[in-house]
Amino acid sequence: MGLPVRLGLLRALLQELSVDTGKPLAVGGARELAGVLRRELAREAKPGGVRSDDSPEGAAVLVYILAHEPSPEDEAALARARRARVPIVALAGRDELAIPHVLATDVVPIRPGQGFPLEEIARVIAARLGEEAAPLAARVPLLRRAVGGQLIAVFSRKNGLVGAAVFVPGADLPVLTLNQLRLLLRLEQAYGLEVGPRERLPELAATLVAGLGLRELARKLLDRVPVAGWAVQSAVAYAATRALGEAAVRRLEAAPRRH
Repeated sequence: MGLPVRLGLLRALLQELSVDTGKPLAVGGARELAGVLRRELAREAKPGGVRSDDSPEGAAVLVYILAHEPSPEDEAALARARRARVPIVALAGRDELAIPHVLATDVVPIRPGQGFPLEEIARVIAARLGEEAAPLAARVPLLRRAVGGQLIAVFSRKNGLVGAAVFVPGADLPVLTLNQLRLLLRLEQAYGLEVGPRERLPELAATLVAGLGLRELARKLLDRVPVAGWAVQSAVAYAATRALGEAAVRRLEAAPRRH
């Protein structure tokens, strides 16, 4: 039985991810609060992972704090980030506050005297950046758990849709396996591992073997439930991808801390 993914595709995937060195996280807005949040996000971060200034140019994301209605200075700073095509996550003290250049889904509420909701900030950053959050998480460990959860959810849904949409048994396997490989490599990147064929060979080989097992499992289930084959394929693809991602995160969380 041949490999579910051509080696050329695997090499191209490794090359794509290996050149993604990551950009820093920038924090701006209310000066004193921005300084506090900058220090909290920079805990255990690699040098340069969190910028010491609020310049958005070249940043992966700008986290901007608003303690009041946006002033002309705030609007100018947000417009500058938008011109630089830098995603913005805003922190606001009022739920109904209208913030220019920021999507409502990218606003995190903050409450006086409660500290910064770091987990929620990390979750919104992960959702906003998608795969691009992985190299940032490699530099800012506080983001890793949220980024890992987001990657697992996204790739599991992708493979569930592929399994449901492809009706020829086995025809979807290269796409499913490539998505699983991409998920695995992004998770390892987020947790600070180098993306390289030699370093990642054992995990990649195990994922390819799992892809062959996925084909066999789907085939046996389709023999038993031929009428709703699309639902079977979707469920198997989703569950297998989620299980692969969650197992990888447990392994990475248990490994010695990487900064």
